[in-house]
Amino acid sequence: MKRVIVGLSGGVDSAVAALLLKREGYDVTGVTLRTWLSESGEESRCCEIDDARFIAMKLNIPYYPLNCADAFKKCVIDPFVESYLKGETPNPCIECNRYIKWERMIYYTNIFKCDYVATGHYASVIRLDNGRYTVKQAYHAKKDQTYMLYKLTQEQLEKTLMPLGELSKEEVRKIALSEGLPVANKPDSQELCFVKDDDYAGYIETHCPDRIPKQGNFVDDKGNILGRHKGIIHYTIGQRKGLGISAKNALYVKYIDPLKNEIVLGEEKEVFCDRIECFDTNFLSIERPDKGFEFECRVKVRYHHSAQNARVRIMDLNKAVVSFYEPVKAPAAGQSAVFYDDDNCVIGGGIIQRH
Repeated sequence: MKRVIVGLSGGVDSAVAALLLKREGYDVTGVTLRTWLSESGEESRCCEIDDARFIAMKLNIPYYPLNCADAFKKCVIDPFVESYLKGETPNPCIECNRYIKWERMIYYTNIFKCDYVATGHYASVIRLDNGRYTVKQAYHAKKDQTYMLYKLTQEQLEKTLMPLGELSKEEVRKIALSEGLPVANKPDSQELCFVKDDDYAGYIETHCPDRIPKQGNFVDDKGNILGRHKGIIHYTIGQRKGLGISAKNALYVKYIDPLKNEIVLGEEKEVFCDRIECFDTNFLSIERPDKGFEFECRVKVRYHHSAQNARVRIMDLNKAVVSFYEPVKAPAAGQSAVFYDDDNCVIGGGIIQRH
């Protein structure tokens, strides 16, 4: 009997993942990685231990809450804050998957003598003919989470099971109801686990009061002053609402300049571009390509973006340039560009730099 550690968040997806693996005959152990706790004692939506423990009791599986708050702060929260202070729009969930969830769970496979780790992500792990592992888009693309998984390593994927890849959210909830799991109708979390109400700027102001960026100028691309902004942490590329600027045509955030403490505004057509640069690249379905290598693919520049046709050129071991055949709207520095092949498998990806 193969043994598997399932990351239980306290939500319906991870609960059903554990249930399905148990039905398949795996010896299942549930763990919750406690990554964050608010000053008021409120738990993150990614580590609601009471719900996770109750799920484990219902499934009659061993359960262990495991603390990794220090590592989470170092690998996720601190880089998130630094990125926002530089005028970027980071995606901390990607870093958490690579450096916290998978790294810690795989570490505990040795402690608990398990063969695999598993999660409730909507994706599938597959092994290609070339022997490499990658993640394939969920059968129901609406819930696909492969964008968040492109940084995983081959060693991590080799030990990973994802049982929900071919299921819809509705099917997952029905399975949970049929088993009498109390989280069957629990709402999905739509926000970062450590930031309440998606108030990123408020989080930084509360936790880094001595580093809050000052107010500055909104300008056009010629440097003409259009108004005053509240501080660069309040804005992201492509933003239109909340600018407080009166203009004949709607204005969007085109560029954030942290050195000048300026935010450049432009019309909607000006936030489209056909070329971006990426750094900190990672590759799944292929070996890391040599400098000068080019390939055709489809690229997503944010989680809810529809992948668009592009050509990727490798500039060095850590950098790639993506050229789109049709301009994409508002790719933001700090977000990731993820490359997909024609079979909806992740080739790789990297973090977007300013274009």
